[in-house]
Amino acid sequence: MNDWLVDLGKNPRARSLVKSLGLPIPLPAQLQREHGTWAPRPLMDRAVALGAAPGAALLTSVAGAVARAGGDPFVEGDASAFRGAGDAYGRPARGLDQAPERLHALVFDASGVTDAAGLRALYDFFHPLIRRIGRSGRLLVLGRPEDPMIAGALTGFVKSAAKEIGGAGATANVILVARGAEALAGGPLEFFLSARSAFVTAQPVEVSLAAAGEPALRAKATNGDGAARALDRKVAIVTGAARGIGAATARLLAAQGARVICVDRPEDVGETSTLARELDGVPLGLDVIAPDAGERLVEAARAEGGADIVVQNAGITRDKTLGRMKEELWDLVLGVNLAAVVKLNAALAERALSDGGRIVCLSSIAGLAGNNGQTNYAASKAGVAGHVRGLAPKLAERGITVNAIAPGFIETRLTAVVPLAVREGGRRLSALGQGGIPEDVAQAIAFLSSPAAQGLTGQVLRVCGGAFIGA
Repeated sequence: MNDWLVDLGKNPRARSLVKSLGLPIPLPAQLQREHGTWAPRPLMDRAVALGAAPGAALLTSVAGAVARAGGDPFVEGDASAFRGAGDAYGRPARGLDQAPERLHALVFDASGVTDAAGLRALYDFFHPLIRRIGRSGRLLVLGRPEDPMIAGALTGFVKSAAKEIGGAGATANVILVARGAEALAGGPLEFFLSARSAFVTAQPVEVSLAAAGEPALRAKATNGDGAARALDRKVAIVTGAARGIGAATARLLAAQGARVICVDRPEDVGETSTLARELDGVPLGLDVIAPDAGERLVEAARAEGGADIVVQNAGITRDKTLGRMKEELWDLVLGVNLAAVVKLNAALAERALSDGGRIVCLSSIAGLAGNNGQTNYAASKAGVAGHVRGLAPKLAERGITVNAIAPGFIETRLTAVVPLAVREGGRRLSALGQGGIPEDVAQAIAFLSSPAAQGLTGQVLRVCGGAFIGA
């Protein structure tokens, strides 16, 4: 979809004219994205600057993730923690004074910070380096979740840094790693440092052992955990698969090796069948609010040997201010967006979802923030976020993770018909200053569906370009 204001900004004469009028022109960078099957070395030959606060405990995880991903580590201070992993992958750690002028990523281990004074280490590391981040670069902070004050400070730092570097298409995020869960931090590290997370910025995630028990280990041993074709031999269900985010998700899961059951309304069976044929998947025409929807979905999953991944993407909007909203509009939106999600998850988890499986539900930043004329939609999407948080601990003993994605402004056929002023506001009111594409959301869903995300459950990850609303 063309972004006319960005296109205008690429013309030097037009920029001069508009600047002379005192008007701003956003110049969001063209984001570097990864498409199709994941690259086994997403950081190949990219310079990564690494630092740590005194007492940092996550350096081994950082070193392993950067080395496996093919990055070139340049370390501030003692590089001993990075030598083993770097040498094993032919990426020996070097001093930060040997780093090139342009850096792909700045990574700082703040897990040793225990008080307000210790936060000075953030300034000392990032202050001289932040202007050296390249286009579509990465800033990543790691810490512990146990101290709410420090975790909050790290999150606030990252959210502000994201706004400072977003104009170059660069992102900033924070990973909070619970004690004992260090071995599970590598997957999120690689995701946030790679081009797969192009539209994810200003986000905190927590890595824990909550769903990392024996069922998860068995699933990992059976299915493998390599980056390329990470979902081989897995069966995925995607609702709302006919178009947009659903279709992009189905394609990406299939590219990673999954057999996809493509689910959409019976009236969209043509598009659903075409997509399923393209992916060598299974089409299923199904109204998610039908009384027998759960039974039919379970039967479809069992016919493929059970389900490993469930993506609850089906959703609708029926916008009206509350005073003008008819009750059938309220009931329909809550029924499709929330009640059906709860019902289908319960049926699949009980009768078709494998141990070590994944459930990913679609929320929305409009739901989290609230929106004029969307009381029904906001209630349903905020309800989905709450459902995920409540369901995650109930399924954790089986190694099943349950997470939600909250997309921001995504360029689809639906946003194309939004009034121009609203559309421009949706694009500009974010750290990256532009809208996302369906594949941005699909990449986050695919990551949460993979073995690399075993340490994440009960999370709501915003794929919004650092939108200024709904924080």
